Amino acid sequence: MKALFLAILLLGYQASIAQQAADLIVTNAKIATMAKAGEFVQAVAMKDGMVLATGTSAKIMADFKSDHTKVIDAKGKTVVPGINDSHIHIIREGLHFNSELRWDGVKTLARAMEMLREQAARTPPGVWIKVIGGWNEFQFEEKRQPTLAEINAAVPDKPVFITYLYGKAFVNKKGIAVLGYDSKTSYEGSLVELDGEGNPTGMLFAKETPKAIYMTLGLTTKLSHEERLNSTLQYYRELNRFGITSAGDAAGGSQNYPNDYVVALELAKEGKLNIRTSYFLFAQQKGRELEDYEKWVKAAIPNKNDHMLMANGYATEGAGENLIATAADFENFLEPRTILSDEMEADLEPVIRLLVKNRWPFRLHATYGESIERMLAVFEKVNKEIPFNGLRWFFDHAETITDSQLERVKKLGGGVAVQFRMYYQGELYDKLYGKTDRQLPPIKKMLSMGIPVGMGTDATRISTYNPWMALHWLLTGKTIGGMQFWPKDQVLDKFTALHIYTSGSAWFTGEEKLKGKIVKGMYADMAILSEDYFATPIDDVRKIESLVTIVNGRVVYAAGDYKSLDIPAPEVIPAWSPVKFYGGYQK
Repeated sequence: MKALFLAILLLGYQASIAQQAADLIVTNAKIATMAKAGEFVQAVAMKDGMVLATGTSAKIMADFKSDHTKVIDAKGKTVVPGINDSHIHIIREGLHFNSELRWDGVKTLARAMEMLREQAARTPPGVWIKVIGGWNEFQFEEKRQPTLAEINAAVPDKPVFITYLYGKAFVNKKGIAVLGYDSKTSYEGSLVELDGEGNPTGMLFAKETPKAIYMTLGLTTKLSHEERLNSTLQYYRELNRFGITSAGDAAGGSQNYPNDYVVALELAKEGKLNIRTSYFLFAQQKGRELEDYEKWVKAAIPNKNDHMLMANGYATEGAGENLIATAADFENFLEPRTILSDEMEADLEPVIRLLVKNRWPFRLHATYGESIERMLAVFEKVNKEIPFNGLRWFFDHAETITDSQLERVKKLGGGVAVQFRMYYQGELYDKLYGKTDRQLPPIKKMLSMGIPVGMGTDATRISTYNPWMALHWLLTGKTIGGMQFWPKDQVLDKFTALHIYTSGSAWFTGEEKLKGKIVKGMYADMAILSEDYFATPIDDVRKIESLVTIVNGRVVYAAGDYKSLDIPAPEVIPAWSPVKFYGGYQK
């Protein structure tokens, strides 16, 4: 009996050890738990995709290491929670990433044009060479944009399409010929520029809307289904390169549900998406928005996870960022503010009523305080009849939201997802409206009021997807060209900036108790950084990349000394893809 009793005790002890044994341990690190400012630990143990424990290297190794535990020696490197981009067009860009030449991070216009010529030389006849967002002239040493003459000289024989922020696009002569554009070509709310003889010059300008730019983009080369699968994997990996582990997909124009979600859904069901993706549904057709949402609230189930291998890996989150066409608060700082249609309130109210009644979270694109004033009035009217009562909702952008409007947002339980669009457009805003005497958007004010704030990039049609550039903006208040846009006393400290990019962003998908901190019970999403974010000079924050990105307790990206841990994406296709030769963000 005694022998049997001891055997049972031994089996119980072994089972207990096995239950506690970590799948992965990161040790000898400077781990920012982000539970509070200045709190760092040496090691973290992970099991079944969750943080098991944190503490000293000696204790974590003693308590949680088994023969089957993988151990990563961080060698003193800084570890932070995975970056969570609360507003990015990740699904849409995944469909196109392999077809685009990216000027993100390029330091000179001369090099940008050299890349254009090189890419044209390897691109097959009939295929468009495209540069879609992620740059402006102030990042270049020359401080200017290319001219049409330079673009035509660089690529005379293949079609070229280059967008500049939301304001304009360049199309070379070959592109105009391929499109068949002439003096009769027009798009509502946009300008197709003509020369003195009535021929298109190749310049497209957004006025009230960017329709000319994005309808034209829709006529350029599209990748095949197989290439789109590959492109999405490459883009997700590119985001992993910078430590991004979660994304709130804000959908976008020409991103129709469910057709344009087939690729991401297929990869999610195969367990291949390495970023937790929560997506919102964006109304596409003017006049049919309510009809679409009536259909979607029945067919799409919020928080239903379609990812085979990861909790909250791929799921519908709610509605937006576009809810109705007449509330399209289009920001183009090359032009004065767009005044919303008189029909906006009548169009918006039934959609909000439907969403609140069905408890569907929603987000709404809103740049200007003038627009937000009218939108809030609709929300408040609906709330009196069908209480929001904790329903998660928020504005996107909100650059010129007022203090009184923020009070109303808070009263309705809303939040604000902010982006660093002014990093790219600050000079244009300054020229149009004059020097601002406050932070735009007013992040510090929002935080002081207790309003949820999440950080994102709005990549890729204006800004780059590199979160460390966005953090540089939060820490300096400067534009990409170095202009001091915010008052210096409005910049954020390093802890606060990273906080809104991790646990702050988690609120917007209802995951603030699961993401954004490296503490027991949270998702095991984190990154070992190339530089110490907390100690490096602020301007050097822009140089940071991830050496090891961990999602759900598994290494999804590794570089440098940790390259042996990497699981690379498949070879880039098609063979001419700019990504194959340049990657994405340029060092």
